[in-house]
Amino acid sequence: MIPHQIIAEMEVHLQNCLPEEGCGILAGIGNQVLRWFPITNIYHNPVRYRMDAQEQLNAFLEIEKQNWQLLAIVHSHPAGPPYPSDTDIAEAYYPESAYIIYAPINQDWLMSGYRIQDGLVKRITIISPE
Repeated sequence: MIPHQIIAEMEVHLQNCLPEEGCGILAGIGNQVLRWFPITNIYHNPVRYRMDAQEQLNAFLEIEKQNWQLLAIVHSHPAGPPYPSDTDIAEAYYPESAYIIYAPINQDWLMSGYRIQDGLVKRITIISPE
């Protein structure tokens, strides 16, 4: 479950990254997201991302320190769709985590969640509180 405040923080970060892909990490316990870590896309590219290694390491160290889990890798597709690209599938290095992809639709963001393991993509439901 992703709290509304964290969804808002993610969307602000992704909006601020436009026209480039934005990215980050969600962490928490079980299915409860507790923290959003916005990460710089070092490619500064509208169709590809690579997380800044030091920022990613800092996020992983904080996750470990808090005894949390890596719950999701988040990134945006500024030109859509919110579905994993061939590159996303090939570079899905964290099969235990969800992959959340955002795409801007009109004046809003559309979010879709996936599990990507061994090249297979499975859509999952992402829940936020009412």
